Amino acid sequence: MLRPKAQLSSVLEITPQWLQERGIRGLLVDLDNTLVPYKFKGEAPEAIIAWVRGLEAAGVRVFLVSNARRKRLKAWSAKLGVEGIGLAGKPWFGIRKGLKQLGLPASQVAMVGDQVFTDVLGGNLAGAYTVLVTPVSDKELGYTKLVRQLERLILKQ
Repeated sequence: MLRPKAQLSSVLEITPQWLQERGIRGLLVDLDNTLVPYKFKGEAPEAIIAWVRGLEAAGVRVFLVSNARRKRLKAWSAKLGVEGIGLAGKPWFGIRKGLKQLGLPASQVAMVGDQVFTDVLGGNLAGAYTVLVTPVSDKELGYTKLVRQLERLILKQ
């Protein structure tokens, strides 16, 4: 339940062709340290905007699922032009809510995130394809830094 189906260095490696080869038609994407650095408040990176637009142009639906506060998620949803939910309650609730919003079966959706115990576990519990990406920044909650040590041990086995 804690192993991702794929491990990539960046969301930018997820292309329409890569998704099509896996039968994926929708993405649930974490925000902090997956798309942008934790607590980052600047403009959306051009590469991320282009990535989202390219996926949508190829018919891939994108939806943000984050444990970040709703106000932060709402701001980033607007910047990226996609819908999403904040304070999602990953791993238990948010991914199922996201699947419902996408209107796709879990077998056609990938959960993309930087954490094993929220993104990967939640995606696996929901039956989605899971993609673990390298965090875009090492700035994060102290709790998360501790959890990452455990994640490394699990991923080594």
